[in-house]
Amino acid sequence: MSAATVSYLHRVRELLAGTLSSVEAGGSQDLESLVSELASCLNSLSENVASSASDDEHENDVTLNARDDEENEVLQVLDEILKFLSSPQIDQDVIDALSFELPKVISKFAGLSSRCLELAEAIVDRFVVACNPRDMLPVLCEALDAARVSLSLSSSSTPLLHGLSKVFISVRRRHYEQLKVAVPIVLNVLKDMSLEPDMQVEGLFDKALGIAVSIKDVALKLEKEEGTKVRCLLGLYVMQITAVLSISIKDKADSGVPLVMQLKPLLAYCGLTHLGLITGNDAERLINTVSKDDDDDDFLSSFHDINLGASLLFIWARISPEVADVANDVNELQSNPVKRWQAYGMLKHILASGDLLWEFKRHTIELLLDIVRGVTPSQCNEQIDCSQYTTSIYAALQAVTLVIMYAPDADLRKKTFEALKRIISDIPVPQRFDVLKALVTNSQSSTMRGILLDQVKDNMSTSSLQATDCDTHVTEFVELVLKPPHGGPPLFPDQSDEVLAALNLYRFALLNDSTGGNGFLTKKTLERDYKGWLLPLRTIVSGCIAENQREKDHDQEESSLEILCILYRIESLLYWCIELVEERLKNHGELCK
Repeated sequence: MSAATVSYLHRVRELLAGTLSSVEAGGSQDLESLVSELASCLNSLSENVASSASDDEHENDVTLNARDDEENEVLQVLDEILKFLSSPQIDQDVIDALSFELPKVISKFAGLSSRCLELAEAIVDRFVVACNPRDMLPVLCEALDAARVSLSLSSSSTPLLHGLSKVFISVRRRHYEQLKVAVPIVLNVLKDMSLEPDMQVEGLFDKALGIAVSIKDVALKLEKEEGTKVRCLLGLYVMQITAVLSISIKDKADSGVPLVMQLKPLLAYCGLTHLGLITGNDAERLINTVSKDDDDDDFLSSFHDINLGASLLFIWARISPEVADVANDVNELQSNPVKRWQAYGMLKHILASGDLLWEFKRHTIELLLDIVRGVTPSQCNEQIDCSQYTTSIYAALQAVTLVIMYAPDADLRKKTFEALKRIISDIPVPQRFDVLKALVTNSQSSTMRGILLDQVKDNMSTSSLQATDCDTHVTEFVELVLKPPHGGPPLFPDQSDEVLAALNLYRFALLNDSTGGNGFLTKKTLERDYKGWLLPLRTIVSGCIAENQREKDHDQEESSLEILCILYRIESLLYWCIELVEERLKNHGELCK
């Protein structure tokens, strides 16, 4: 036995014995001082172990033996504490005083070995059994919160979460209020654990599921309003841990199916359906039930990923029929435009996430293609008010454009582009051009702006829009590119894609004018376009062509030749637009000179 072992073990025994003596002597201040000193002693031991582990960069027989000695040292100290707490002679005041400090310190040793974890859990369990659960709840929550800065959060949080799951069941009054305090702390710890590089998904899930089962056990004991609130809290918790679990998967998505299957009974118990999850109605219902107080904002901030989790639960069901059969739900989305719009808003959380595997986004795009299958512009019911869903549909389309730009393979990009077109067609005409304008305005990619402007053109040519005055939107879209709001002309070659698309849109509108000279084709508007956009752009394009021609002749670089090819395409289309405008002005009886 090393000198350090004798020192720590002897000191722990001495301090524990002192706590008993202080109570017998009636010295409450001495008891507090002794408990504080005991915590300092254990912290010192923990720091020594951690420092020794960080110094042992290269393992050899010496370091391995030293590590074994340290583990034995910790085991003896933990065993001594457990024996002391299990003694029938110990005073309740002593246990209560120790409970405020020891769980936080003891948990630091849990990652040293399986035996250390076992002893740490036994010590925490002893406190849970011997102390008032209403006192232990804040103690364990504080210990969990403190453990978040630990380098081994996964192991140090295990005995605390284990103890907390037992405390939940032991609480006798005000169950919902107690859970409302504890669950956000648990979620923050689970989220931090999921970010650890060596985190095993199964271990994380087991911890999360243990807490969920405890919350369910609490709900089973309750009736009426409080029981309903606890079930709603459990439903929100399940959605949140689904998001955390899914983000933690770094290999194959289907590896998580056995884990998600274990959540199925909890979904049913909370009254959650896959249709309710994918439309967001279930999440909204649960939030409305639990957030009726003015001070609930901080509480709800811990559930910031519930919409992501709800959407992922539907995707998990699609991945494996063993989780659930959602074929009828997909049929309902296909036939119900409102629910379909709601689903767009939910699925955007998956598409916009930068933390999920691309496999989840692939499944999401395939789901979108399924639910918009057969939807055409003529099927959009203009009598249904879509205005309240416009913002979420716009956000969903923004997420779709991100997938188009960054998807790792051509097949996914192709499918995503098809989903983009169909979702746009699913928006009623009164809101469709507003959504497209917002997408074009806020896109930072010239290529994507060009794609979106092509969608404007395609939607103008559909039969459902030909009877409208959608030509009036052309000026707004073209102006965004040829006369940007931030000022200055478009830049070449950076903005070539969107300039080509804008000119193509303008040309299409000129060739397909159905207003007989009204709308955006009035003489005043044509003159403004001719003098304000087209002629200045001709000068800019001609100058760029001449400059790049000189660079090509001088440097003979392939890049200059590529730029020239793009500029010649723009020039050709630009001259076509100029000729069409001049022809229109002639028809108005005045040639613009």
